[in-house]
Amino acid sequence: MPGTHPPIVAQLPQILSILRKEVRQWKQPIVGTFATQEDCAPFKILISTVLSLRTKDKTTEEASHRLFALADSPETMLKLSVSQIEKAIYPVGFYRTKARNILSICRDLIDRFHGRVPDDMEDLLSLRGVGRKTANLVLTVGYNKHGICVDTHVHRISNRLGLVKTKTPDETEQALRKVLPKRYWMTYNDILVCYGQNLCVPISPFCSRCKITSFCPKKGVTTSR
Repeated sequence: MPGTHPPIVAQLPQILSILRKEVRQWKQPIVGTFATQEDCAPFKILISTVLSLRTKDKTTEEASHRLFALADSPETMLKLSVSQIEKAIYPVGFYRTKARNILSICRDLIDRFHGRVPDDMEDLLSLRGVGRKTANLVLTVGYNKHGICVDTHVHRISNRLGLVKTKTPDETEQALRKVLPKRYWMTYNDILVCYGQNLCVPISPFCSRCKITSFCPKKGVTTSR
């Protein structure tokens, strides 16, 4: 029937409660750690998320700290050269492109937004190198606004659970907006990213150790451990 939600939706409170407890044993993804800081938090969240694209979290963390030791605001970042930023963020994926994007973002923040990271989706998407994942993270983690950030982990696990049936992270975000209760939007990413990095991995997930295995139909999973 049109508008009918997957059966798994009714089990989400229990599933997410279990996962919330499970992920405490692992290190929080680097982007979330900047949320506890004050004025520069949205800026650091924005830049570290740009760095994180197609990059392992440990590499992102080390690169972020090296870069922010040199500059932690749009104004100070623009005092750096492309080569200085490249050196600081290496070996993140596509580090040369990201270095140029970071300088472009900082120029835009100063020229168009008075040096402040915008808290509007369309404004964020107008920044060079910023996609929906990055924009949603800034909104949810940086500004405590509702949004659903979908990366490869969220996309994968949402499909494995049968919560959605989609082919891309962008499709997953739009599908989740229809089925995921709004009270879970802001924490959904943090929980699933951590779980996806450590247990519900892309190839041969650790289903024998998973505390929600009785709920999960394991859609698309061909081998597990």
